[in-house]
Amino acid sequence: MMSVCPCGLPQPYQVCCEPIHLNHAKATKPEQLMRARYAAHVLGLVDFVVDTYHPSCDAESQREGIAQSIDSHWIKLDVLKAESGSHADEGFVTFSAYFEEDSTEYCMTEKSRFVRESGLWYYIDGTFPEQEPEKLEIDPRLSEPVSSLKIGRNDPCLCGSGKKYKKCCG
Repeated sequence: MMSVCPCGLPQPYQVCCEPIHLNHAKATKPEQLMRARYAAHVLGLVDFVVDTYHPSCDAESQREGIAQSIDSHWIKLDVLKAESGSHADEGFVTFSAYFEEDSTEYCMTEKSRFVRESGLWYYIDGTFPEQEPEKLEIDPRLSEPVSSLKIGRNDPCLCGSGKKYKKCCG
């Protein structure tokens, strides 16, 4: 019997992530490796997860912690975005992974960075988008020469405080 792959794609495991679990080189895109790594968490494949960290991460020395992370009740995966990096051998995948602990469901969202070396994709690191600082919107008037600025007393202040110019820097 063919079961649906734990990575969330509507394909049998035997044609989706299992070939990658058996041969790392079958992951030809960062998203494929990320999905296979998630499926490996669900299936308890510690060796696969350790082996698909970039060699610079020295994942072997962290095997115990990785095994503890894998030993969770993983519920589902949502891939939010897959994008190219700054060169052909870099890619990013943003995803949310859901797991249950003590009858409570949690969600971990990460933007993972993958690099390709010697033809193989590896997970190298990630950031947590909800913790990234918000990008501030730059007032377009700041790119104009000061002499040409016409700032009214009731215009929003250039400093970005959200106050009127007259109540702030005016």
